[in-house]
Amino acid sequence: MRRIVKATMAVCALQGMQSAHAVDIHAGDWDVAISGDVNAYYTSVACSGASVAGTALAGKALGCGGQNSRTSIGNGLLPNALVTTVKSRQGDYDVQGTIGLMAAVATGSAIAPNSTVDVRQGFLSIGNADIGTFKLGRDYGIFGANAILGDMTLLGAGAPVQATQRGRVTLGHIGAGYTYLGTYGQFAYTSPSANGFQGQFALVSPVDNGTGFSSRSAPQVQAQVAYRQGTWKGWLGGKTQKFYADASGESFTETAVELGGSVALGPLGLLANVQTGRGLGILSDGDQGNVTGINYLLQASYQASDKLKLGLNYGASRNRTDMPGLIRYNSNVTLGAYYALTKSVTLVGELGQTRSVDVAGNSARMNGASVGAFLFF
Repeated sequence: MRRIVKATMAVCALQGMQSAHAVDIHAGDWDVAISGDVNAYYTSVACSGASVAGTALAGKALGCGGQNSRTSIGNGLLPNALVTTVKSRQGDYDVQGTIGLMAAVATGSAIAPNSTVDVRQGFLSIGNADIGTFKLGRDYGIFGANAILGDMTLLGAGAPVQATQRGRVTLGHIGAGYTYLGTYGQFAYTSPSANGFQGQFALVSPVDNGTGFSSRSAPQVQAQVAYRQGTWKGWLGGKTQKFYADASGESFTETAVELGGSVALGPLGLLANVQTGRGLGILSDGDQGNVTGINYLLQASYQASDKLKLGLNYGASRNRTDMPGLIRYNSNVTLGAYYALTKSVTLVGELGQTRSVDVAGNSARMNGASVGAFLFF
């Protein structure tokens, strides 16, 4: 389990954390570290049921890319990544800069160029153990970070939605357990740890939701307090942003909270996370408009041997609305096996089922299987 946790931290680099580097260079006052990952999964899905309105992950249009069944070879939940970090101790301060470049594997063409680069990280930070750390630039959000970091399908595929895997990545439990944590321009602060408690706060560049609402001058605000004691960890967080109607409709304020925890009891690992609020969205901030939603993720894993980890998780994202044309809920259950072939290569096999139901009661189902490998460095 320790190997998989290290891999998760190294390849995702969420909140600026890296724990393994293929290249470390010391030059003058600077330490330069290069890390990242390469992964690929064979995914096969079959869709059945009715046509479902809204963002239906199990529907034929998204789940199977417009077909009854489909196969792809591409990235899992994480894209391929190359992350470069420079660090220096200057006076009383630790100074760091990070740039993360990501790229996807799968496309629907054998001849079209596959050259899209996803720049998820580009930030600088300054601080020390006494005052904490200040971060400025583009990075992952605070809200939802613990959910996706703890999700076992981070190293796999989770829901192998074909419409997103071809050209980008699968969804894990995004839209079926938690809303994507997002990558934002931000001014953020992380406090020093005190008696197991640590706080984070960020002013985030406000985002538009693509459904007739946009942002203006006020930033989005995200915050979290976490407590860690031994193998126990708990967190409480929130975020808020004003969305303004572009034409008809009423403006609304996204206000969401998150509560979660995880624990390792010998070989057994448990995780639970709940997000709820107005404008929470299915995939991203406010993408369902002025609707109250709830996301939850439950997970149990077992370290069967030094190399093999088994896991089962279930997640759902629900809209509390009767508005026609919207999804009522997406859910996903995944059974996974993760085998550490070497200290850097993990073999992954997953089976799962995704369900979608809209407000009118129409339902669809996607059965999926994923097998592949994950290299982190």
